[in-house]
Amino acid sequence: MTSSTLKRLLAAVSTAAILLTSACDKAADKKTTGVTAKTIDVTAKTWSSKAAHLRADIYTDYTLTADLSHLSDNQRQMVSILIDVANIMDQLYWKQAYGNPDALIASVSDPKLKKFIDLNYGPWDRLDGDKPFVKGVKAKPLGARFYPADMTKQEFEAWDEKDKKNIYTVVRRSAEGGLKLVPYHKEYKELVYKATALLRKAATLADNSEFKNYLLIRADAMEKDDYQISDLAWMDMKSNPIELVVGPIETYEDLLYGYRTSYEAFVLIKDQAWSAKLARFATFLPELQKGLPVEAQYKAETPGSNSDLGAYDAVYYGGHAKAGSKTIAINLPNDEEVQLKKGTRRLQLKNVMRAKFDKILIPISKTLIAPTQRQHVTFNAFFSNTMFHEISHGLGIKETITGKGAVRLALKDAASSFEEGKADLLGLYMIKKLFEKGEVTEGVMMDYYVTFVASIFRSSRFGASSAHGKANMVRFNYFLEMGAFSKNSDGFYEVHTDKFNQAMDSLGNLLLTIQGNGDYEAAKALIKTKGQMTEVLKEDLDSLGKANIPVDIAFIQGKAILSLK
Repeated sequence: MTSSTLKRLLAAVSTAAILLTSACDKAADKKTTGVTAKTIDVTAKTWSSKAAHLRADIYTDYTLTADLSHLSDNQRQMVSILIDVANIMDQLYWKQAYGNPDALIASVSDPKLKKFIDLNYGPWDRLDGDKPFVKGVKAKPLGARFYPADMTKQEFEAWDEKDKKNIYTVVRRSAEGGLKLVPYHKEYKELVYKATALLRKAATLADNSEFKNYLLIRADAMEKDDYQISDLAWMDMKSNPIELVVGPIETYEDLLYGYRTSYEAFVLIKDQAWSAKLARFATFLPELQKGLPVEAQYKAETPGSNSDLGAYDAVYYGGHAKAGSKTIAINLPNDEEVQLKKGTRRLQLKNVMRAKFDKILIPISKTLIAPTQRQHVTFNAFFSNTMFHEISHGLGIKETITGKGAVRLALKDAASSFEEGKADLLGLYMIKKLFEKGEVTEGVMMDYYVTFVASIFRSSRFGASSAHGKANMVRFNYFLEMGAFSKNSDGFYEVHTDKFNQAMDSLGNLLLTIQGNGDYEAAKALIKTKGQMTEVLKEDLDSLGKANIPVDIAFIQGKAILSLK
């Protein structure tokens, strides 16, 4: 998933920052996780209330709902159970991102501040560089709760453990004081087994045999931390009206190395009519791979063409999917072997996408885009840019050509921002090529370009701590320097088509080359020079705040909204 989240880095430093834990954490938990057993007095007085109130207003509410009238009684009951599963993913993610939040939340009487804590899964503002908004709270550990708080990068890298990069494990202190690996299904055993029991219960209600099979296999996968078989089963599951994305999936929360995955869930209802219109686009991947603006060795892999592309209405988000900025499209699975064998499935979350377009992108365009080009900001272009972003995750290269293994491992903490940046550029490349072929017929190319630029401002507001935000800043600075767009004398941005095409190919080539080489130093250098918030961009984003344009949406969701028991 990918959410659906133009869908997630800081310079490498020690993780000696103290992770604050609540008084109700078990002593054994503190001992095994290596988290300092210091408990702060979290009272209403510790809040920087004025600032937190102002920041809480960056979210605008949106009700997650969909038409369920076509579902059978069994299917409606199944959706209810899947929401229960998503709530367990929420509890698991709290453990990974912060720890037990009970004392933190109980200490606050102001409902707005409670909601802000919940949106951020802790006392750090995810859309403002993870700055703490509780007095006395220190910087957020880059490794969240995946690693001991006193572990240094040097200690981890010197550790002689062949599975230390396993994405379904946490690193803990051993009784002797060294490091040890603990699988997720053991670290989080109680909640994991609650979730798998519910998945098996939901399977008994499934009318679709493929979906039933997937729920059973996914339950087995969560109990073993072995997901490839269930990912392959998910790839074959394309006709069911109800969709569930669940498990430890994305690595964005691990800002230390980008190795560890976070629990999340999406409960979705498929829009069959929209999905039928989109299905053919994924078949062009092998052809478009050959035309990428990069030397032959960086496009030698053949992407899977059996990918599924569909439109969905989201009815429930849980865990990482709900933290900070909300995903509007999903591209999964992340397993490179599955991708090369079967491709991926791309799920476009139509109702959430429409909410962001209406509530955020249109107001941004009225503030920053030149009046003569505002008509080119369209929902079709926004939907298409997002959709092809997800499709283009399948383009490029998954294994380095330099013998450094998988790109995501070679680029470490820079991998996520590079992958998101690549997908943005190649998504636009795909639209341009398919427009020239007559396969994309709606609107004109300027729609996609101007909407793309307006979207940079929207996503840049997610801050420097997110993979998407940093990728946006690289793109903004690179494109501005190349003259792809410029600010006119009235302070509005205008797109220049020829230079835009040049910048698109040039940056696409650079990102693909660094990925293919597995060149971590080059990746970090690009992020350092181009991935920073400039004064120009900061002033532009400040103007959006002054215009009271929300940064993102907060969901009103649940069984009551859907009239479910």
